[in-house]
Amino acid sequence: QVQLVESGGGSAQAGGSLRLSCIAPENIFKEYCMGWVRRAPGKEAEGVATISTSGATEYATSVKGRFTISKDNAKKTLYLQLDSLKPEDTAMYHCAADASDYCYPHRRFYYHGQGTQVTVSS
Repeated sequence: QVQLVESGGGSAQAGGSLRLSCIAPENIFKEYCMGWVRRAPGKEAEGVATISTSGATEYATSVKGRFTISKDNAKKTLYLQLDSLKPEDTAMYHCAADASDYCYPHRRFYYHGQGTQVTVSS
C-alpha cells in the first residue's frame, strides 16, 4: 500500500498564499507521475497540477499562473504553492500518484492521499 501524506492546508484570504506538502515513498518520486487533485463539496474532482519523473509540469487552466508544483527528491516531498488564492479554490487537496507515463492533470490517478483542506475567504 502506497502512503501519501499531505500537510500545509489551512485558511487564507482571497489574494493570499499557502503551500501544501506531500511526503511519499522514494520509489514513487523516482518512477511515478505525481500531482494534486482537489475535491470541493458538490463538485467533481479536478486535477490541478502534475509533475513527471523528468520534472515536466502541467496545470489546469483554472490555476495556471497562480499555482506552482515542484518536488524535492532528496526530501521525498511534493509541493504545491498556491498564490493569488480565490474563494473558488476552497477544496480538499489530495496528493496523487500513478505509474503511467501519461502525466497530465486530467488523468485518473491510482493512488491518493487523505487530503488537506484549503479554505479561502473573500
